[in-house]
Parts: sequence; C-alpha cells; structure tokens
Amino acid sequence: MSVQTVQTTAQPTLAEQAPVLLSKIAGYVAHRTVVIGLRAGLLRTVAGSPGISADELSDRLGLDPFYVSVWCRSAFASGILARRGDGGDGGDGFELEPHLGTLLLDTSSPAYVGDVFLVCDAPEMFGRFEENLATGRRMWWDDTTPDWINGVAGAGTPFYTRLIPAGLAHVPGLAERLSTGCRVVDTACGSGVGLVRLASTYPNCTVVGVDGDRHSVEVARERVRAAGLEDRVRLVCSPLEDMVLDEPAGLVINNISMHECRDADVVTRNVAATLEPGGWFVISDFPFPDSDAGLRTPPGQVMCGIQFFEAQIDDQLVPRSTYDELLARHGFANLGSVQLTPMHALTYGQVPPAGSGG
Repeated sequence: MSVQTVQTTAQPTLAEQAPVLLSKIAGYVAHRTVVIGLRAGLLRTVAGSPGISADELSDRLGLDPFYVSVWCRSAFASGILARRGDGGDGGDGFELEPHLGTLLLDTSSPAYVGDVFLVCDAPEMFGRFEENLATGRRMWWDDTTPDWINGVAGAGTPFYTRLIPAGLAHVPGLAERLSTGCRVVDTACGSGVGLVRLASTYPNCTVVGVDGDRHSVEVARERVRAAGLEDRVRLVCSPLEDMVLDEPAGLVINNISMHECRDADVVTRNVAATLEPGGWFVISDFPFPDSDAGLRTPPGQVMCGIQFFEAQIDDQLVPRSTYDELLARHGFANLGSVQLTPMHALTYGQVPPAGSGG
C-alpha cells in the first residue's frame, strides 16, 4: 500500500507577521519623508551641496533648525540620506544615497519617480476615495486641481522618455517611417510633454495632440509655444470617443491613458479610421498584474495604489494582454508587445496595408 504525503504550508506566527506589518508603517514614514523633502526643497539642496549639515541646510532654506534635524534623521533612517564626514559645528554632513538624485530629482531620466511620491500624497489619490467610500461618488479630470494635473504630467514624463525614441524603436519598421516623416497623433496628450518630445525627436513629422480636458490642452499649447514648435504641432480638444481628424496619420500613440477610455472599442475604431494603410497604433500603459503573485510584488502594490484614483474616474488599470484582444478585435495586424520596465509595457498593431486583404 502506498502512502501519500500531503505538503502543507505552515501559517506564519504572530511574531513573524508583526515585523512584516511594521515594515508597512516604516514605508509610510519613508514616503512622507521624501514628500516633505521634495516640497520643501531639502532634497534638491542636499543634492547640490553634498556634505551639508542640518544647521546649514535649515539656514540655506530659512527653515526651523530643529525640524530640519528631525527630517535629516528620518531621511537617513529611511536610506534616503547618507552621512558624509563632519559637517562642522552643525554636526555630521549629509548627502543623497547613490542614484537617488536621478530617481527623485532628474525629470529627464527614464528612471525618474519623484512626482510619483507627490501624486500619491495628493488628496485625489486616497483622500477623496476615503471621503466617498460610502457613496461611491465619481469624478473626472476637470474635477481635479491644477496641482494634480501637473503632478500626473510629471509622473508620466518618464513614460514618454522611455517611449520616445527607444520604446518606439522596438516596433518593426516604425523608426524608419518616423525618420522619413509622417503625421503622428498623441491621443490623451495631457499637458503636452509627449508632443514636444515627439516633435523634437522626429523633425520630419507633424504632430497632433488630442485631449478632452480643456485645461490640459491650454497647458500643452503653452508648452509647445515655449518650445518653438507651433509650426509642426496642432492641438485638438476632444474626447477620444468623438475624435475625427482631417488627415490620415502614420502613427497614433496613447500613453498611460487607454485604460481610462469611456469606450475603448469606440476609441480603437476611431484610431483605425485615423491611420493610413500600414499605420501603427502604439499603446503605452501600466501592465496590471493578472495573477495573485504579481499583485504581491512592489510594482503590483504600486499599481494597486493607482487604482484608488482610477476607481474615482470609473476606471481600472488592465492586464497588458487586454490590449492584444482589443487590437485583434478591430482588425489590427502584426501585433506585438515589449516590457520596458516592471510598470511600463507597450502593445502595438498595424492597420493592414492596402490590398493585403487583412
């Protein structure tokens, strides 16, 4: 008679679970420390003056010395600051830990996450959600503050940095088409960060930005004007479900906004109608985990946090494979995808060339 062995996983003990939960509180303390450091200019000042003491830091910024010393200690404890030698009469000097200047302050880096901290701290993220937990009251972008719009633009900038040109270069044949020149449409263009990057990177292309939020369009218009690109960039204020453009495009982009479409099928039909034969649709978005294991990873946890805001505008992030199904449903060919980071993936497809029978 054979004996079967049943494998069981022991439940964690109270002593094992307590430090796990404590680490969540520690993470919140670190988050708040970073937010204060960004808003008050503490992090940028330390970055510009490695070895600065807490007293020198408070004097430089006109802040209370005792409060600044408390912030410095917390930033050190959280692994944000490192000690550097002797800061003179003010005690030890401080500098940023390696690479944190890039991650928290360099908006031109594809690794920049500074605005993510600020967005997570804004009322629109968790505060309004908790206030409306009983009623489920929804809102839309025009119900948010300019600070929120600017914060989201900052948090979305690295997505454009990764997308243009390196991300688009993963799409077979697209780099050559952009180099030759074509019309590019950036849907849900927001405050125009991507418009400027597209027009600057591909000088032979004309660019159209489409967004349904009038405030964002005006901010984008000013950004384009300041960059001196008004001759090649046009703006259209329209919901994507109502988008009708007068000339065909070689490329349509949607960057971290496709999951917010009120009707993704209508938007995809509009995109297909906008594209010339052989034109590409590139969706750049969060790849929301499609498994419990994925949810338990740090990227999965951050994306779950983003869902608190998305829920308030009646949306949710979706798994990347959802876009494969969407594009296939609307006749796109040559589908493909690429993972740029754990929180950034591309999905792309091509309108069949004329006479292909596709």
